[in-house]
Amino acid sequence: MPLVSVIVPTHNRAHLLERTLRSILAQDVRDLEVIVVDDGSTDDTRRVLAVADARVIAMHNPQPVGVSAARNAGIARARGTWVAFCDDDDLWSPTKLSRQLSAAEAVHADWAYAGDVNVDDQLRVLSGGPPLDPQAVAAAMPRWNPLSSGGSNVVVRSRVLSAVGGFDPQLRRTEDWDLWIRMARVGLPACVRAPLVAYRFHAGNVLADPAETVAEARRIADRYGLPVDVAAMNRRAAWAALRGGRRLLAVRHYVLAAARGDVRSIGRAGVALFHPAVGSDRLFAFLGRDADWIAQAEGWLKAFAMPGATERTTTR
Repeated sequence: MPLVSVIVPTHNRAHLLERTLRSILAQDVRDLEVIVVDDGSTDDTRRVLAVADARVIAMHNPQPVGVSAARNAGIARARGTWVAFCDDDDLWSPTKLSRQLSAAEAVHADWAYAGDVNVDDQLRVLSGGPPLDPQAVAAAMPRWNPLSSGGSNVVVRSRVLSAVGGFDPQLRRTEDWDLWIRMARVGLPACVRAPLVAYRFHAGNVLADPAETVAEARRIADRYGLPVDVAAMNRRAAWAALRGGRRLLAVRHYVLAAARGDVRSIGRAGVALFHPAVGSDRLFAFLGRDADWIAQAEGWLKAFAMPGATERTTTR
């Protein structure tokens, strides 16, 4: 029985998956299994998995079923005391799991998260800074998702995951938040205040329809009776539109946020219309760059960097 089961859903990202698996298999926690759920890929994913470490267990869906259902299939196969998730385009620090497990054990928590940075295709850090503390995370959870980097950030005891249930396949943009809400009702998480996750931004994870984020947030509000901050959800949708260079769509969501009382979004709408950074990585300057934090991340990211190499991206 492994200590940790790592669930990795993937679809047509063989070119990204190789480096993601390297970062997982480089963990200083050696007692782990890595369950990769190939969700109907038609690229070289089977080749990548065929030559992977013996700790990698491959599952293959003949047709795509979606990231949540793929994760749930991996969860059903998992044997570990703890379960962690990593998306097929993200990277982990080699100490990610060990530090999270130590933090959880120290405060008798059943789940844990860490800090992160945003990186580009060449693993250059675009932005990053410390996460909220557990009390602030619990306070924010009913209104918006305070944990960045999605599923790649969290590890949870398997018995707790079994008790609260897995990911909702009907949710495409907020499935992680939906699960964190249920886990938060079990107890506070532990936190490692260090940048242990690199969330990769690339053309393949630009949202085709950022309005889904807002619609799903409303569904979560109705499901749990929560005071979801719809203005914040519209700001997130606007940010996704800005990444894709869709200025007018971003303005629309900022106007909707302003209509909810977020008067600062009026100014954001002006930026969306005219700022030259829209649609480029320079946009990340608005998210902030903590120099010490970024230096910590760069220390471990260099082991996975490929100087001069650009990975081809495809849309999920």
